[in-house]
Amino acid sequence: MGQSVPRTEDPRLLTGGGQYVDDIRLLNECHAYMLRSPYAHARIVSIDFDAAGAMPGVIAIFTGADWLADGHGQHSFIIPRAQRNGEPQFCPTRHAIEPNVVKVTGDIVAMVIAESVDQGKDAAEQIEVEYEPLPVIVDGRDARVEGAVVLHEGCPTNESYYYEAGDKEAVEAAIASAHHVTKFTSKINRITANTMEPRCCIGDYDQRFGRYTLYSGAQLPHMIRKTLANDILGVPETAVSIVSPDVGGSFGMKQSHAPENHACLWAARKVGRPVRWIGERSEGHMTDYHDRDQYTEAELALAEDGEFLAVKVDNVCSIGAWLDPFGTISPVSHLGGLAATYKTPLIYAQSSAVFTNTSPNGPFRGSGRPEAAYVIERLIDMAAKEMDIDRAEIRRRNMVLSEDMPFKTGLIYTFDCGDFGGNMEITLDAADYDGFEARREAASKCGKLRGLGIANFIEQTAQMFGETVTIQFDQSGTVTLMAGSADQGQGHDTMYKILVSDLLGIDTDDIRVSTGNTDEMPFGGGSYASRTAILGGSATARAADKILEKGTLIAAHFLEAAEADIEFSNGAFQVVGTDRQVDIQEVARASYRSDLMPEGMERGLFATDTFEPGTPTFPNGCHVVEVEIDPETGVTEVVKYSVTDDVGTVINELTLDGQVHGGIGQGIGQAFSEQIVYDDDGQLVTGSFLDYGMPRADDMCSFDLSNNPVPTKLNPIGAKGAGEAGNVGALAAIMNAVVDALSPLGITTLDMPATPNKVWQAIHEARS
Repeated sequence: MGQSVPRTEDPRLLTGGGQYVDDIRLLNECHAYMLRSPYAHARIVSIDFDAAGAMPGVIAIFTGADWLADGHGQHSFIIPRAQRNGEPQFCPTRHAIEPNVVKVTGDIVAMVIAESVDQGKDAAEQIEVEYEPLPVIVDGRDARVEGAVVLHEGCPTNESYYYEAGDKEAVEAAIASAHHVTKFTSKINRITANTMEPRCCIGDYDQRFGRYTLYSGAQLPHMIRKTLANDILGVPETAVSIVSPDVGGSFGMKQSHAPENHACLWAARKVGRPVRWIGERSEGHMTDYHDRDQYTEAELALAEDGEFLAVKVDNVCSIGAWLDPFGTISPVSHLGGLAATYKTPLIYAQSSAVFTNTSPNGPFRGSGRPEAAYVIERLIDMAAKEMDIDRAEIRRRNMVLSEDMPFKTGLIYTFDCGDFGGNMEITLDAADYDGFEARREAASKCGKLRGLGIANFIEQTAQMFGETVTIQFDQSGTVTLMAGSADQGQGHDTMYKILVSDLLGIDTDDIRVSTGNTDEMPFGGGSYASRTAILGGSATARAADKILEKGTLIAAHFLEAAEADIEFSNGAFQVVGTDRQVDIQEVARASYRSDLMPEGMERGLFATDTFEPGTPTFPNGCHVVEVEIDPETGVTEVVKYSVTDDVGTVINELTLDGQVHGGIGQGIGQAFSEQIVYDDDGQLVTGSFLDYGMPRADDMCSFDLSNNPVPTKLNPIGAKGAGEAGNVGALAAIMNAVVDALSPLGITTLDMPATPNKVWQAIHEARS
C-alpha cells in the first residue's frame, strides 16, 4: 500500500492482449448501421425503404414504427429531480429509433441490418426519408424566453427540472449590506469525452433460454442490466447479461443508456443472430453524451478585510434534446462544491436544466465539480484584484482550518477532515509563488505576458450506492477476486491485487482479478465519481477480515492451539510466543479437506462483502499554474504546474500520479481548445478532430505533484478518491492564470476555451 507499483494490466494491453468489444467475435454475426437524421429538429413525414431492402446483403430494416409496435419502455432515473411546481422532472420518452419527431442531429430514424457494415451503408443511402423541418434552439438561455419553440409536448417551458439550495433571502441581504460585491458572468463550454475506443456493442439473444447478452463497454453493468430488463425489455433480470470487457476510456460517457445498445439487443431477437454495431468518430461527436454547457451569473459578497460573507449563483444548464438517466447529475449534484475549502457562511444556488436541440448531456469527468470550483475560484481572484488583496492572502483569511473539523459549510457539505491550508502552502512553495513577480517582469522584457493562477477545490465522492467484492481461495491456495466495479483504464486489476496482497500477505502472482460480468456477481455499483478505491477497496478489506476470521479457526485446529493464541501477520497464522505457524495459502488448501477442518465447519475459504457509503468523502487539493502568452499570436503556453492532493490513504502512488496527470490534461483541453459548437440550425460544426481541438503532448508541461494525505475515518481503508481530482482543480487554476497574464491590459475575464484567436482578439481590443 502506498508504493509506486507498475500496473499489472499494462504488459497485456501494450502487447496487443487486450480484449475490447470489437475483438469479440460471435458465431453468425451480422452488422447494424444507423441511419441518422440530418436535421436538429424535424417531423418525420414518411420513410421509403423498399429499394434499400432489396440491396445485396440486407437482412432487415427497422424503423421507429417497428420499435413502437413491440412496446418497449423508458429508462428510470438514478437521481430523480423536480420541476418548479414540485412535480417529477419532465422526461420525454426516447425511443431507440425515433418514430415521429427528431430532436437532434444524429437521432436514429432507421436501422439497417446487413451482412457487412459497407452493405448496410450502401442500403442506408437508398432509404428516402421526408422531413418537415422545425425551429431550433441551441443556446440554453433561449429555451425559456417567451415565444420559444417547444421541444417536447407537455413541457411548455422547455425546463426539465429546477433545483435550488441555500437561504436566498439571507444571501441577498448579506450582498445588499456588504462592503464589496464581486460579480462574474461566464459561459462554460460544452465538451465531449472523445474516448480512444468509440461507443460500440454486440447484442445477442439465445432463443434456447430466452436470454439477452449485451457486450458493451459499460461503467455500470449491473445497473444497466436492471434497467434493460425491468424498464426497456420487460423481462426478468435473470434474462439479461452484461459483459463489459476491456474498455478504452469512458470518463462518465459510457455509464449511461445508449439507444444503439437497446436497438441491437432488440434486433438480435428479431433476426435471430448476434448484431454488432461499432461507432465511428463522426458518429461519436454527434451522438455521444456531452457535458458542461452552463451559463452562470454569480456574486461574492465580502467584508472590508476580505472575509467572505455570501455567494449567490444562478445557472442555466443546457441538458440537450433528451434527458439521460444521469442527466440530473452535472447541473445540480455538486453545487456544494461552491463552498470549496472556505468558511463562507451563506451560499445560495439555483440551476435550471433546459432542453435544447443538442446531444444529451451526461456525466463527464468531474460532473459538476469542475464547474463549481471554476465559479468560486474565478470570483475569488476577481475580488482580490478589485480589493487590492494578495490572492493567496485572501484565501488564507477564509480557509477552513484542520481544527475546525468537522465543518458544516454554507451549502450542503459537511467536511470530516483535511488540511486545506497545508495543501495551499505546499503548492505555493513548490510553485515559488514569492518569486513570481520577478518572473513576470523578466517575461515582459521578452515581450511575453506571464500569469499565475491558484485554485483550491473540494469534491464529494462515494456518496451513493455500494460495491460488492468476493475473495475466493481455490483448492490450491491461489485467489480470485471478483468485483462489481468495471475498469475503463483506471488500473483496478493492480489496485485490487495491492489490497489483497497487503491484507492477506499473498504474492500478486497468485491473485487473479475478474470484473465486468454480471453473471459472476449478484450486485455491483459500477465505476464512476472516484468511488472504486473507496467502496471496492473497503469491501475488499471487510471480505479479507471475514477470510481471516475463518482462517484463524482453521489455523488453530491445524496448529492444535487455542483460537485466542493465534495471530496473523505477513501472510501467516502464528501461535503467539512460538515459532509454530502456517501460511494462509496452506490454510486455504486445508479448508477444502474435511479431515483437516474443525468438525462441522463449512469447507472452503471465501467471503463476500458489500460496503455501503454511509457518508460521502471529500478529496481536496490545490493547483497553482503559471502560463505565458505571446501577444502577437495569442498562443498560451503552460510553463509551470504544481499540485497538492489529499486523497486520503494512497493505495498506489504511481496510479495516483497518472490519474492526476490525465485529469489535468482534460482540464487543459477544455481551458484552451475543446468546444462542441452548433450553428443556428443545430448542425454540428465541430464534427471531427479537424474542428474539435483535442490537447496534445506539446500542450502540456511537466507536473510537480505532492501528496498531503489525511486519511478519513469514514471507511476501513481511509481513502477519499482520486479519479477526478486533476480535472476539478484545473479549469479554475488555468483560467485564473490566463486572465492574470492579460490583466495588465485591463482584461478582467475571458470565457473558455482560451484559443489563440480568442486571446489575440481580447489583446487587440484592449490595446485599441
